[in-house]
Amino acid sequence: MKLISRLLAASVMALAIGSAAEARPFTAKDMVTLDRVGDPRVSPDGRYVIYARRVADYDANKAKTELWLIDLSGKTPAAPRLLDVSAGGGVSSARWGADGHSIYFLSSRGGSMQVWRGDVGVAGAGQVTKLPFDVGGFQTSRDGRKLLVTMAVFPDCPTLQCTTDRMAARTAKKTTGVVHDRLFIRHWDEWADGTRNQLFVLTFDEKGVTADSPVAVMHGFDGDTPSKPFGDETEFTFSPDGKEVVFSARLAGKTEAWSTNFDIYGAPADGSGQLTNYSEANKAWDTGAVYSPDGRFIAYRSMKRPGFEADRWQIGIHDETTGKDRELAPDWDRSADAIAWAPDGRTIYATAQDVGQTRLFAIDVKTGKVTPLTGAGHVSGFDVGPKGIVYAQDDLDSPAQLFSIGFKRGARPVQLTNANADKLAGVEFGGYEQFSFPGWNGETVHGYLVKPVGFDPSKTYPVAFLIHGGPQGSFGNLFHYRWNAQTYAGAGYAVVMIDFHGSTGYGQAFTDAISQHWGDRPLEDLQKGWDHALKSYSFLDGDRACALGGSYGGYMVNWIAGNWNAPWKCLVNHDGIFDARFMGYSTEELWFSEWENGGTPWTAGTTYSTFNPADHVGNWTTPMLVVHGGRDYRVPLEEGIATFTALQRRGVESKLLYFPEENHWVLKPQNSVQWHDEVLGWLDAHTKPQ
Repeated sequence: MKLISRLLAASVMALAIGSAAEARPFTAKDMVTLDRVGDPRVSPDGRYVIYARRVADYDANKAKTELWLIDLSGKTPAAPRLLDVSAGGGVSSARWGADGHSIYFLSSRGGSMQVWRGDVGVAGAGQVTKLPFDVGGFQTSRDGRKLLVTMAVFPDCPTLQCTTDRMAARTAKKTTGVVHDRLFIRHWDEWADGTRNQLFVLTFDEKGVTADSPVAVMHGFDGDTPSKPFGDETEFTFSPDGKEVVFSARLAGKTEAWSTNFDIYGAPADGSGQLTNYSEANKAWDTGAVYSPDGRFIAYRSMKRPGFEADRWQIGIHDETTGKDRELAPDWDRSADAIAWAPDGRTIYATAQDVGQTRLFAIDVKTGKVTPLTGAGHVSGFDVGPKGIVYAQDDLDSPAQLFSIGFKRGARPVQLTNANADKLAGVEFGGYEQFSFPGWNGETVHGYLVKPVGFDPSKTYPVAFLIHGGPQGSFGNLFHYRWNAQTYAGAGYAVVMIDFHGSTGYGQAFTDAISQHWGDRPLEDLQKGWDHALKSYSFLDGDRACALGGSYGGYMVNWIAGNWNAPWKCLVNHDGIFDARFMGYSTEELWFSEWENGGTPWTAGTTYSTFNPADHVGNWTTPMLVVHGGRDYRVPLEEGIATFTALQRRGVESKLLYFPEENHWVLKPQNSVQWHDEVLGWLDAHTKPQ
């Protein structure tokens, strides 16, 4: 598959470039202006695939999403074409109707986010819902007669008008004080307003439009579906007969900020009955219910340890006939990111991180045998049709493209898109390779080396040493839109990235190893990985290197500043933790800090003080650039200000780059370019001759 992808890309590139002399390096502006392909959806008959294509408007500092379609019915797939339904405003969450030719999608072209409907063969689109609040997500029933939508309302309100009136009363008040009596007063980048994401069912009439009065199926439930801030439509669905709504949610109460106990609930679609908790026995996370084609089984993802957000996602199978549950492939030491059934119900497909890659796997429902379907690269999404699977895949030197693969054993993937061929014409990427070495406890640790653009083996190059966040994450073989290694390679840097203990995709024990060990085991891996890279790649200039990281990576940069600053000419800390104990009191998702440190900040025997960067400021001497977002409530702004204060007070060369409207990430295109300009300028000032 990788070979096919590279041959296609190479042929297009050869035509566009003409000669190697015309090649230019990849830049941050290239990155933020690329079209982003994803969310493929196969039509019920398998003839078409629709997908989303995010298009950036750099001058306007925003982006919109278009819908594209590919006809798969010929001997070779047709060229993608822009669907007419994209006209008149951005679209998202496009899904096929039960009839196989209508397409439902979300759009705000009417003034608020509502469900719209178009047709493959008909120009234009019609508005389906006209609800008083934005629709956050939707699902249609298998028979196409019902529509399930989610809206943010006050859960105790018996009607939508009640929520409207309450919001109007708030706006009319001349006072601005807000009273809270529970945590999650703010989450990710928003302050709580008392509303909850709730599910409503609408029924199509003979004209194909929905009834005026949606039925509340979660009325009074103190929780959100989809979950905040990153939940989606995989957290709710109809039963095959459309009579029940099944969803995942966490009961909030007073414990929401330190609980990961999401359960799978069922509710009558007509709103006539009580909720049923189908996973009450498991006090950890349950989500993602997916019915088998015959409706007998429900597959779902489940964790086992309460309070741990990075536990292994196992796949559970619930038998509706017997009422029994079992784990599918219990010996498969990987964590399933997304799951879907094969048309015959004999196989479940899943994506999972795997030794620096994110692959698509086929799992036999009867035997639990796991077979990888893709090789090197990062599968970011997929959909199963009647004839095969369509998936999106990217890697370290290619943004996502769509591929299709049949069900037959040995089937080879076919590339369906070549998005950004024009924008990347003449662009040269740095070559890359994966390496491994003995890390903490003698265990194998992996990393990636990306060569600078225009690499000359007779020369030496400055190094950007990138440290990933999470900490249960990975800087693997993927095309990242915030920490993209090619932006550094394009600026003349070699890039080294280590998947230290705590990283995902190497087995759950490897991931678990970082909890309560933030400052020792991963630091040992980073140190040994750095030594290994210097010995293995003679073109790395160890005297011209800077370490950079965000979130946990920013924490590690602060930790390095006090415990391993010798190799580094400069440091970059993006939204990193300065004081672990204060973080335990000020972050919103308390379960994270409490699990990672072994308890609350006032509990004896925890690691808040054991690995606290604030306690090692006396050793700080390395120049540091500090970056923080004003709407970052995961790692609050005060952590960045404290870092900058410590640096300035100690007389260490330092700068603070502050983005008032950005959250834990820098998302606006022009802000991202500014971020890269400042970061690369900082690296250049400390590693390159002036």
